[in-house]
Amino acid sequence: MSVFTVYFCGTGATAGDVSNRDYWNGELVSTLAFNDQGREFAHKIVVDGPGSGNLHDDNLFVDDRDHGQTMGTLLGHGWEENVAHALQMIKGKSLWSRGSRTKAEYQRLKDAGVPIPDAGRNGNWFRNRYHYGEREVVPQALQEQIIQTFRKPLIPTQVNLVGWSRGGISCHMLANAMASDPQLRDVPVNILALDPVPGILNVQDQRTGLAGNVREYVGFFARDERSRGFACVVPQVAGSTRMSIFPMPGRHATLVGNASATGEGAGDACKAPGLIVRHLAEQSLARWGVELGNCLALSDAQLMREHQALLKDDATYTAMRKHSYTYVTEGEGDERRVHHGPLRKAFSLVRGEHMDPSDGLSLQRWDSHTYKALR
Repeated sequence: MSVFTVYFCGTGATAGDVSNRDYWNGELVSTLAFNDQGREFAHKIVVDGPGSGNLHDDNLFVDDRDHGQTMGTLLGHGWEENVAHALQMIKGKSLWSRGSRTKAEYQRLKDAGVPIPDAGRNGNWFRNRYHYGEREVVPQALQEQIIQTFRKPLIPTQVNLVGWSRGGISCHMLANAMASDPQLRDVPVNILALDPVPGILNVQDQRTGLAGNVREYVGFFARDERSRGFACVVPQVAGSTRMSIFPMPGRHATLVGNASATGEGAGDACKAPGLIVRHLAEQSLARWGVELGNCLALSDAQLMREHQALLKDDATYTAMRKHSYTYVTEGEGDERRVHHGPLRKAFSLVRGEHMDPSDGLSLQRWDSHTYKALR
């Protein structure tokens, strides 16, 4: 069996957020990716989110066209290329590489005394352009070799997708891209979505619905988020898909480890939601064949104590509704706005017999049976 896991970071987030001080114990997606014991490229990849600064452009399996940070943050520019990159990683075949050296690479080689030709210059008096030579080996060739050596068979027999924010929506997009690809359409997919939010102008079918290749969908959604443009998506799924979605007190970032009483910035007043979601995420990934280190491994009693802390601090979480990442709030009546497939609904109206538990986002009380579907 060959299991491959893709970790999609959220908008502005990167693999380096495992040590971001805004998250008291590390941002969840980057932490899960860091703790995944699989070999990078062969068994897992982590994809930085749109608006995060194009930090890994040279390693991508497609040309991402250097999207600007502002448009990435506002509209998600660059996430289509992130999905295309992940699709090619699953296939183990790069479609692009940057053959020319960067100025920084050229200077490092020169400083180390490596005998390479001097940089060439062309252009005119107004603007000179420099060519720093060609790379003898590109990162994509090395990554392909790792995949071919350590992933057997080459096409995974199962793919797991994990993502927060626009990274959660990227999971939907990649699953649908796989369903449309003749080489990958029969590969079963599991999705772990952490408050998936598409942002404005991004509520299209490939982001709000899923095909039958998704075997299981597990989602956690922030009950108290009210920022304008942060309506979340609960996708419409096929009848064969096991679906378990859970509401969680707190804001968008609270679910992935931000413990501030306002839902942003540093703080450690509201740890319970992040601990609960991390524990259940680790359980789900373990069921899906992922070997993780440094797991919380909470007992049922410890898990219920964290839920008791949620109830005790409910007024703190409710007060978060007046805060907004975008300076303006929105809602559906008194509740958070949700895109349930093509329909817009109030948070608590997202429920149904096809879900386990059937209460869906209307769930208000937790006991030892609440998470039985995840065990």
